[in-house]
Amino acid sequence: MPPSLKLPDPVTDLSATRTGNQVALTWTMPRKSTDKLLLKGNIAVRICRKEGAATCEPVANTLSLAPGADGAFTETLPAALASGPPRPLSYLVDLPNHSGRTAGDSNPATVLAGEAPAPVANLSGTVTREGIALSWARGPAASPHSASSAIRLHRKLLRPQPARPNSQPALLAPQPEPVEQTLLVDLGAQPGLAADRALDNNIRPGETYEYRAQRVARIPANGQTLELAGELSAPIRVEAADIFPPAVPTGLAAVATVGENGAPPTIDLSWQPVTDSDLAGYALYRREGDNPGGTWERISPPQPLVPPAFRDDHVLPGHSYGYAVSAIGQNGHESARSVEAEETVPTP
Repeated sequence: MPPSLKLPDPVTDLSATRTGNQVALTWTMPRKSTDKLLLKGNIAVRICRKEGAATCEPVANTLSLAPGADGAFTETLPAALASGPPRPLSYLVDLPNHSGRTAGDSNPATVLAGEAPAPVANLSGTVTREGIALSWARGPAASPHSASSAIRLHRKLLRPQPARPNSQPALLAPQPEPVEQTLLVDLGAQPGLAADRALDNNIRPGETYEYRAQRVARIPANGQTLELAGELSAPIRVEAADIFPPAVPTGLAAVATVGENGAPPTIDLSWQPVTDSDLAGYALYRREGDNPGGTWERISPPQPLVPPAFRDDHVLPGHSYGYAVSAIGQNGHESARSVEAEETVPTP
């Protein structure tokens, strides 16, 4: 048998991402040679790039990485490639042996050369009942070469939840919130869509988030649509303080019942449930209906009512009563009172 050439297997998962004028490459180093033997010692890595059908030109000094390691490389595009119209730019990686021979190039990873979209300016965030409202300064019109344009928002949770104890059942533990998420605002998805704001309604009250934004142009190239992303904006920090009460209850109804066989009369009240996730319960108020300017008095217990119903058994025949209900959040904030419902207790 001839001696092994010790040719590392070619890289098959090379990927490239451009942000502004920075291009980042990632890949996985092989563990075996083309002879299916485990590689020992560091492996040389050569990186090149080419525009169109041109020759692939080296872009860095030869790297040296261990078998199975995660490879990474970042370069700043030269001025000639960071200007002009969008055009495909491909990167390749090969792994030479000690004699300079390789088993072939990696898969090509393609980004777009050309002028990147303008950075996002004046990014800001405000906490609202519906979520975090984000806004930014409107930028220039989309490039005539792009099929569409968008704003990509990068969100980072600054205080991740601690790991679940091993003793806690997985089915009972709350699902942890992802540390990093992205939100894409397609500026051409709907006619009349505002190009300077978005709403992140997938937040958890009490958490603190960091946001960064970048413009993204989608460019048709080589039968596919590639993205050309601008620089990331400066980060902003938004604390989703839980300061808002639940929604005001609706549909309050009151029905009086005449007591029979010596039983006292009652008024049964019910309303539509409030669906806010932070709802703790309800508070019910009553005033004398014969006195429209009368003072409201809370008749429900100090602890919030859990079901959307209540029976008032402290009423008198022939008297009228007005009722209103409010919702109480787990943070203790109370909503405004509902529309009043009036009822008169019949005289037996």
